[in-house]
Formats: sequence, C-alpha cells, structure tokens
Amino acid sequence: MKTDDLKFDQELTSLQPNLKYFANTLTQNEEDANDLVQETYLKALTYRDKFQANTNLKAWTYTIMKNTFINNYRRNSKVSMVVDNTADLYFLNSSNKSPEATPESTLSHKEVSKVVDSLQDEHRIPFKMHHEGFKYKEIAEHLDLSIGTVKSRIFFSRKKLIKALQDA
Repeated sequence: MKTDDLKFDQELTSLQPNLKYFANTLTQNEEDANDLVQETYLKALTYRDKFQANTNLKAWTYTIMKNTFINNYRRNSKVSMVVDNTADLYFLNSSNKSPEATPESTLSHKEVSKVVDSLQDEHRIPFKMHHEGFKYKEIAEHLDLSIGTVKSRIFFSRKKLIKALQDA
C-alpha cells in the first residue's frame, strides 16, 4: 500500500464522527444514518482516484454523502409512484408502509384533505405535487409554469390551509 493511500485511509477514518453526525441530520434515523455512512465510505474508497490531493477530504466526503442521500430519496420516491393515465395525468405516491392510524389522526387527515380538496385547481395541484415530493422545477415543467408562480401558489395554498384549519 502506498503512503498516499494509507494517508487517505487514515484521514477518511478520522472523519467518522463528523460523517455520522451529518448522516443523522439528513436521515433523522439511526439505522439509516449508519447505512448512509457505510455507503459513503464505500463510494469514497471506490472513487479515491477521483479525489485530488491537497484538497478538502471532509468536503469531498460530505458531498458524496449528500448526493447519495438525495439519490436514495429520489429512488425511493419513484419506486412508490403511480401514474394515473386519465386526461389530467395526476402523479400519486403510495407507500408500502401503513403506520397505525389513531382515530384522531384519521379525523385530522380527513379535515386537512377536505380543505386541500376545496382549493382551486391552480393552487391544489401544485400544493399536492409538492407535498408528494416533487421539486419546484419538476412541478413547473409538468404544469408549464414558472418556478416563481409554483412557489407563490404553494405559499398561498399553505396560507389558505392554515386559515381554514384555524377557523374549523
């Protein structure tokens, strides 16, 4: 093993507490954070030849971790996506997980859904798409709107939702 490789390995190993902390902030779950750290180490070791000597290893590994997290999130959200082939082409996310629903949460969800469904299409559709995990840019492209318009409609949808739920 070359001296450079040994130095790289030592520096990479010394980053474990920092990577663990960053992974916890991204995932909010201990087990997922451990998986993300492992995946980051694997990619850093696999692509060590891409790392430029005398640059910031910590920033490089943080970038690997952040990109890995984003890619995993997108992959997981696309796996559960269903496309409705009606004329309006709505995108629906369905989860395989079905957490225990309490009567209060079911009622609360029904109230929120009722208020969201009462919004006009121009506000309801971007709001629902954003809630389902679509990025502003994806919503803008799908609805043929500017990103500013999408952000504005989602913002006003939230305001209307808050007001309607406070009045209820």
